[in-house]
Amino acid sequence: MKQALFDKISDRSSVICVIGLGYVGLPRLIGAINCGYPCIGIDTDLSRVDSLNRGKSYIGHIDVAGLHTAILEGTCQIMGNFTSAANADVIMLCVPTPLNRFREPDLSFVTGAFESLSAHLHVGQLISLESTTYPGTTEELLLSKINELGLTAGEDVFLVYSPEREDPGNPDFASGSIPKVCGGVTDACLEVGVHFYSQITEQVVAVSSTRAAEMTKILENTYRAVNIALVNELKIVADKMDIDIFEVIRAASSKPFGFKAFYPGPGLGGHCIPVDPFYLTWKAREYGLHTRFIELAGEVNTSMPDYVIEKTVHGLNLLGKPVNGSVILILGVTYKKNIDDLRESPGIELIRSLSEKGACIRYHDPHVSALHDIPKPGSEMHSVELTVSTIRQSDCVIIATDHDSVDYSLLEMASLVVDSRGVFSSTSDQCMVIRA
Repeated sequence: MKQALFDKISDRSSVICVIGLGYVGLPRLIGAINCGYPCIGIDTDLSRVDSLNRGKSYIGHIDVAGLHTAILEGTCQIMGNFTSAANADVIMLCVPTPLNRFREPDLSFVTGAFESLSAHLHVGQLISLESTTYPGTTEELLLSKINELGLTAGEDVFLVYSPEREDPGNPDFASGSIPKVCGGVTDACLEVGVHFYSQITEQVVAVSSTRAAEMTKILENTYRAVNIALVNELKIVADKMDIDIFEVIRAASSKPFGFKAFYPGPGLGGHCIPVDPFYLTWKAREYGLHTRFIELAGEVNTSMPDYVIEKTVHGLNLLGKPVNGSVILILGVTYKKNIDDLRESPGIELIRSLSEKGACIRYHDPHVSALHDIPKPGSEMHSVELTVSTIRQSDCVIIATDHDSVDYSLLEMASLVVDSRGVFSSTSDQCMVIRA
């Protein structure tokens, strides 16, 4: 069975199925198509299915022209149900793994997708979980369900964990150029997984188990979360000392060894860094461990929107204006620059919090034309044009996301700029700039 699947993967006759067509799954599907595989894309969001079948991308930085060509040529299907998964030889699960309101892992998307998939599993398939999760998930959830189906991993089917490493909007790293970590529940599973990923990725890093692969992903994002928390805390200290932390980071970056630059901001955003460390924190409790360092970093990063608001209140007070009734322009609402991703964005948190304080909020973002249900359910906001008039009509401008396409020279016309991204290296001669 293993050799038969090996051969199909090698000669590009194996059908690749990607479940979950978001920021991870969609690039993965396009990558498999570009490598010459017949493909199936499955997503329960029917608006996504409709968009892709019409050749329209719902993720700004992802070009779906090649995918649409494959659809028209019949080498790719985009479906809203799991029936076609029965035709797949390789199945990649790329569904969300958020936290619930208690900051505990919510694996309902994984379990729900696998339940829907289970009726279509059969001998001779490779199943790979790519969603970020805590160490042990692949064995504890998926392997147990495979066993319940009467299938044996490593003989009938092959089960691996290979964490996604997407960096949305980063033009320097396409999916196929990022090394892929892979761990299997058996040696045979690992062999098949490594063989498949080596066809669509330049480098595959094999590890001893799915648990090691799961822990690798958690380490990567915990490393980033902790270091960002460090510079966020140092930003507050530096501000009290009247030191520009961005100048300090640039100077420290001149050291050719032993230092890697991380940058402060108004808080953490995206699906990974604000979420993934808490998967490990939750799992560690099972072993009687308390991950104090990770939780402290989470507290620091979570508090940053409040710090920006505190600096905003201070700036408005210097102008003799209360927050209540002030017109505040939020510049950038996505969680990082040059993309349209709003997941866990601190800019959204700023809008909600300042609205609750009575401020009149407007926003400008070249990548997000409208916000729905923000700041409250049923509400709708639209991006305003960034003009001298718009800026002069605002009591304060908060730089929450530093998109490259924005003309920051216009902000010289502002009464007050609260800069959380280091756009202004020093205080402007023409307007009041407060570092936040």
